[in-house]
Amino acid sequence: MQVMDLIDLRGRGKNNAFLTANSGQYRAWRETKLALIPEGVEKLLIPVESPLQFNDQEIGAIQKALIATNMAIYDLGGISGESKTELVHRNRQLGLCRLDGNLCSDEDNVTSLRVNQEGRHKFYIPYTNKRLVWHADGYYNDSEHQILGMTLHCVQQAASGGESLLLDHELAYLHLRDQDPAYIDALFEQDVLTIPPNIENGVEIRGARTGPVFSILDNGALHMRYSARKRNIEWKNDSVTQEAVACLSEFLEGSNPYIYEYRLKPGQGLVCNNVLHARKSFEDEGQDEDARLLYRARYYDRVSNT
Repeated sequence: MQVMDLIDLRGRGKNNAFLTANSGQYRAWRETKLALIPEGVEKLLIPVESPLQFNDQEIGAIQKALIATNMAIYDLGGISGESKTELVHRNRQLGLCRLDGNLCSDEDNVTSLRVNQEGRHKFYIPYTNKRLVWHADGYYNDSEHQILGMTLHCVQQAASGGESLLLDHELAYLHLRDQDPAYIDALFEQDVLTIPPNIENGVEIRGARTGPVFSILDNGALHMRYSARKRNIEWKNDSVTQEAVACLSEFLEGSNPYIYEYRLKPGQGLVCNNVLHARKSFEDEGQDEDARLLYRARYYDRVSNT
């Protein structure tokens, strides 16, 4: 059984395994998927020889990890003086090219994630030391600008805390489908999840965004749009949707062997096809230069060949 089998098994078009009508295709994909899940987050670590670029072997290892579990963690060997230019260059080697800018990203569209109480940053949880709930990035983007890939590079750890919680979104799908295929059909509906408008000082800076939780990309891959937030989020008000959301919430917050917990070290970075993720709260000590700093780059692309 090979990792590459998962791409063939998921299929495309009407034969896609993520469509509930294709139960046989799904069972074959499911069996292979579960058999190939890495046992422990350490299996996702990929040492990198040069901080300037990946070699072919490293690219292949990252792609195989993403086919299996939609994520990998590269390790530059403790090099913490990472520039965002180097980060973007390496990402391009993986097929991540179309950067997404957002309200709080830097001028180069790469976001510096650190405690920041200046300007509009103070209104958003990622720029505090508080816990971040489960989500997939860009869940408030419109349908033409969905975040399909993301990298998160650690420049400096917090003094304590700040661990990432990571879950392959295909396993969230698998759990929901095993519980009741009707949950999947409900979460494919185009009106199932609405993010209300973003209003600052009485001015609408982003309109409401309505769309599905699950969707299938042209290459047959599964995409997920989700946030576990209780405020500023509206779910379709029907029984099957409410049951599906409750089932997913229980899966994310319960005892779950598929959730990886990892605290990125300086010089390490997460590469993923926008998996579900959360962050524990953290504490910083000392001067500003010792504060937690991660670079986040979000893309309208998946990692190539995954």
